[in-house]
Amino acid sequence: MPAKKSYGISDFQEHLDRYLTASTKKLKNARDIQILVATTDNRLSFSYPEESSELPYHLASVGKIYTAALIFILAERGLLKIDDPVADYLPQSLMEGLFIFRGKDYLNQVKIKDLLAHTSGAADNFEDPVIKGPRFLKRVLSNPDEIWTPEMLLDFSRTNQRAVGPAGSKFHYSDIGYILLGKLIEAITGKPFHVNLHDEFFSPLEMNNSYLFFHSEPANQPKKPIQPIWVNKKEISTFKSLSCDWSGGGIISTTADQLRFQKAFWSGEIISKNSLAMMQAFENKFRPGIHYGLGMMELHFEEFFFLLKGLPRLKGHIGILATHSFFDPASNLHVIMNFGSTANMNKSFRILIEIISSFRKITK
Repeated sequence: MPAKKSYGISDFQEHLDRYLTASTKKLKNARDIQILVATTDNRLSFSYPEESSELPYHLASVGKIYTAALIFILAERGLLKIDDPVADYLPQSLMEGLFIFRGKDYLNQVKIKDLLAHTSGAADNFEDPVIKGPRFLKRVLSNPDEIWTPEMLLDFSRTNQRAVGPAGSKFHYSDIGYILLGKLIEAITGKPFHVNLHDEFFSPLEMNNSYLFFHSEPANQPKKPIQPIWVNKKEISTFKSLSCDWSGGGIISTTADQLRFQKAFWSGEIISKNSLAMMQAFENKFRPGIHYGLGMMELHFEEFFFLLKGLPRLKGHIGILATHSFFDPASNLHVIMNFGSTANMNKSFRILIEIISSFRKITK
């Protein structure tokens, strides 16, 4: 009986190329997708399309990992403690009205950890209802020339939304919490949020195509236009109203730069192994199959579909534009993807599952 043919890295890459070519034909805006699959030791490095790894795109909420990492860097330097009240560092006026629930103000009970874990009780400006006027996303799409500052984002939520619960009582995903983390980072360091990003990550890791949208510039000049961004069937990559993201997810990067960050992050070059472990306390659930720690997600594929039991627990983050940045510690595999559209989220997860399932077939 002939020996079973082994399945190697080249087989995996050929399969993935064929699969992506076929499956993305049905995708909206298929020509704009970017996928990078690589191992930490560079044994595998696959980019689809081949030339896409240097094209800048909007990370969306994948950027929350950077904000969380900055908080842990400051903690390791003794400049804060994760369990400290946020009010110890930020003026009360900045947080006023954001944590009032059923007539009681929980402002002084909100800890830094609550902001990281989305358990502060703060509303989410993007998804939550408003008291009057258009919802936040509708305003962003309807007013493309509107520039948002962090203070404006906080004011929008304080005047148009209500807290969802007492501090520490429940998980509720909130970009407003991450805007406060950005302001906290600025208060402690005395430097703008974008300068912290460049000083701690972009410059030392030679992420030369990365920057904070509307606030800084990449080292590589002239910079390239960012990839298209599709929200509710509208292409908005040139909208000034995208300034609404900031420390909640306003980073522009490339899949190649993201890989540089991920390799450094998971090797312990950026924060300690102890801090990494704290970020991976996945005590809450973002959605079925997506558990949340402190600025980081963990995928439980079996919760998507029971036959996916046995797939690894990927760790990282997603963004609303079907952006993915994940790592499998067991196999040292990185998967970084940009689908650039709110309409492509479900399809992006199906492709992620195919990538992980196919990689597991490689003969050791």
